[in-house]
Amino acid sequence: MDMIQVDGLSKRYGGKYVVDQLHFEVPQGEVFGLLGPNGAGKTTTLRMLATLIRPTAGTARVGGVDIRQRPLEVRRNLGIVNGGMGLYERMTGEEILRFFARFYGIEGPEFKRRLAWVDDLLEMGDLLKKQVREMSSGMQQKLIIARAVLHEPPVLLLDEATAGLDVFARRALLDFVAHYRTMGHTIIYSTHVMAEAEEVCDRVGFLHQGKLLFIGRIEEALQRYNTPNLERAFIRAVRGAA
Repeated sequence: MDMIQVDGLSKRYGGKYVVDQLHFEVPQGEVFGLLGPNGAGKTTTLRMLATLIRPTAGTARVGGVDIRQRPLEVRRNLGIVNGGMGLYERMTGEEILRFFARFYGIEGPEFKRRLAWVDDLLEMGDLLKKQVREMSSGMQQKLIIARAVLHEPPVLLLDEATAGLDVFARRALLDFVAHYRTMGHTIIYSTHVMAEAEEVCDRVGFLHQGKLLFIGRIEEALQRYNTPNLERAFIRAVRGAA
């Protein structure tokens, strides 16, 4: 079953398309890497999938729900994490999670169950009792992830989620991606760090100037571009397109 279906998705600002006619599917239980440098159109693509901005043309379905026709239902079925999300500095981790849980109607005993679940899933420890201003960047990113998955979404969008993290926090996030996948969930992992994609992704798409140059399994990319790693494969794909 395809949890994400993208059909001609496009976004234009002014006279320029920053995302141009994307077509791809992501089946249930897959980690799909959307790979490209800054400015390639990765964030715009994920923001359209998350119904935060409207497409200029085309559409997509998340869990079978059209992003144009039923955006609120789409949002209930996904979580999103990016490298620039903020948190309220004077609130504790638990207070932030409780606040956002209310948007999904999660309160009382159900909130306690979900809180225990993310605590176990992410090994949050005393983070729940600390104020945000007392947390390291890695702790804050862990809290942002907890906030995104508290409602147990079947689809998770990660946009440069390791940006600014130290080596320990980065490792924790990559391990989390692998674990969340084993639960049967679907993930789009957007990054320009090709080594991360090689570790966690089942398939990848090379995005350059808003266009997809390649979609396939990692070994297929290495074979097609006759390279030992994804970074070199991506560079060859871009040079070939030019």
